[in-house]
Amino acid sequence: MGILSKHLLKHKKSVTVLFLAAAVICGLLFPLVQINYNMADYLPEDAQSTKALQIMEEEFGGSVPNIRIMVPVSSVPQALAFKQQLKAMDGISEVLWLDSAVDLKQPLQMLDSGTVETYYKDGKALFDATVRQGDEAETVEALYRLVGDDGALSGEAVSIASAQQMAQTETLRAMLILVPLIVLILLLFTSSWMEPLFFLLAIGVAVLINLGTNLFLGEISFITQAVSPILQLAVSLDYAIFLLHQFSECRQDTKDPQEAMQMAMKKAFPAIAASAATTLFGFVALSFMNFQIGPDLSLNLVKGILLSFLSVMIFLPAVTLCFYKWIDKTRHRRLLPVFPGIGKLVLRMRIPVLALMLLLIVPGYLAQSRTAFTYGMGDNSPQSRLMKDADAINDTFGKSTAIVLLVPKGDVAAEKALGLTLKKLDHVTGVVSYTTMADAAIPHDYLDPSVTDQFYSEHYARIILYTDTEEEGTVAFDTVEQVMAAAHSLYPEGVYSCGQSVNLYDMKTTVTADNRTVNLIALISIALVLLLTFRSLTFPLLLLLTIETAIWINLAVPYFQDSTLNYLGFLVINTVQLGATVDYAILLSDRYKESRRGLPAKEALCKTLTDNYLSILVSASILSSAGFCLYLTSSNQIISQLGLLLGRGTILSMLLVLFFLPALLLAFDPLLRITTVRSRFYRK
Repeated sequence: MGILSKHLLKHKKSVTVLFLAAAVICGLLFPLVQINYNMADYLPEDAQSTKALQIMEEEFGGSVPNIRIMVPVSSVPQALAFKQQLKAMDGISEVLWLDSAVDLKQPLQMLDSGTVETYYKDGKALFDATVRQGDEAETVEALYRLVGDDGALSGEAVSIASAQQMAQTETLRAMLILVPLIVLILLLFTSSWMEPLFFLLAIGVAVLINLGTNLFLGEISFITQAVSPILQLAVSLDYAIFLLHQFSECRQDTKDPQEAMQMAMKKAFPAIAASAATTLFGFVALSFMNFQIGPDLSLNLVKGILLSFLSVMIFLPAVTLCFYKWIDKTRHRRLLPVFPGIGKLVLRMRIPVLALMLLLIVPGYLAQSRTAFTYGMGDNSPQSRLMKDADAINDTFGKSTAIVLLVPKGDVAAEKALGLTLKKLDHVTGVVSYTTMADAAIPHDYLDPSVTDQFYSEHYARIILYTDTEEEGTVAFDTVEQVMAAAHSLYPEGVYSCGQSVNLYDMKTTVTADNRTVNLIALISIALVLLLTFRSLTFPLLLLLTIETAIWINLAVPYFQDSTLNYLGFLVINTVQLGATVDYAILLSDRYKESRRGLPAKEALCKTLTDNYLSILVSASILSSAGFCLYLTSSNQIISQLGLLLGRGTILSMLLVLFFLPALLLAFDPLLRITTVRSRFYRK
């Protein structure tokens, strides 16, 4: 490290220019990165709904209806004319209306009233259409212009279009709030007006490079786009703070700034590397998820942490040596007072804290495992047009969720029997298929291709059914299971289904199976890092117990509030909170281990807390601020809930590290001495 730092600092200007140029180039590349807003695309390839969508695209050239369009009409011919307008629009691949379900050559009075009122009621027509993936934003905007203020739109395509419009602005808004907040926090805890700008410059360069290099990945999810830069900034800022503080200390030992920086890089490297490693392994665990949002987020966060580490260890020393005089000229007294009595306060509270934690650990663990989960994108603001339109459509026509069944072609009798069985199921409000549209006895060749092509491809027959359930939930998922059971009873093999409810059902199955795998990998990998860091059997257990307790309490809050929690947020926070906040426990325990070699347990703990509580407080303030910024600025339920969990979880981790962990260290001090290699703890 000494030889490498000497070589790098010798070319400090070239290093500075190289990193700044890379940041500028990547900043220009970032707008070109493709963003995917469709959660269903991240289901595993072997999920049956994924296979169904592939078959739909290959055999029928379309997908599941994903938008409901309601407009006022005065007659059936006017509704049919509007349907032709919809079919002619670029971005719409298919439109279904009443004429897709019944023969309109007959008078409406002779048709089934339930079927008619599914599409035509109270002077309004309701169309089910399919918006092509990737065209949601442009198509929905064109549809709003077409239907005007009297019409209404709802469905998955509208939600995706809304997310597309808000993603860029919300990420920027979160950064505009977070960066000044971080500057304020750093100014309060540092002794130079310019020092916070150096911290942000080092990590900001890494964030820009990370965002720009996503271009070479093809595309990233909208969740990764919204969460990754903010998490990277908040989690890795500690590396820059630690290096510059080490530089300030080394300058007291030597007058040569370059020599001081070399010493600082050498001394800071192990601590920064250990901190980065624990965070890195927490994020790596996400890559083992079958639900591909996990690997997508993992790749970006791992890449971001590595870039931040390189930026802090290469770029920051170079740019600091170029402009260190600015830091010297802007020195000031620390704005916040130090509280030397915090160690004694924590020692006095250790018994009540231990008792309280023993009472909370088991209920917290049990409660977090019983939280009610959601799996979709969630609702927007009740005041948004999206929600008002959805309410207007539901008030007139009721709730409706489309499910598409693909069954082997050829057995018309089985197809007719399946249609009759589906109509009898609870919550099924309509079935559209060849056998409901035309007499099953009529040969396909005698009908117009525009009729048969809707329902038959070379290998499959398509049945579209509508339910009055929400897109997800116990009732919706039970209905999906009943539909699939009915189809399998007549077609034991080769049945596929898709639709938003089915996608979310598969998502639930996938992410539930991911939970144990991801958590186990994160725990084992971080435990190994702690084992190597402390060379102890007991230290890792106490550190993991502290952070896991904070995670359990954090995730138990929705259960006691009787509210739902998005499962993706639940899954991600398990690894992110563990990987990001275990650093606080490492810092406190490592300093205690050092102090314990020269002092008795209580005195060592008191000194450790007094010397290090500010560092933990600064780091936790920044990370929790990042979480709460996501919570306050995002209209997307997944991102907002993830932000709230991160903000609350960081504060809980900080409090438990400052109060619960010291109590554990003192209680298990004799065991720590025995189970730690070369502990050399002080004895009277």
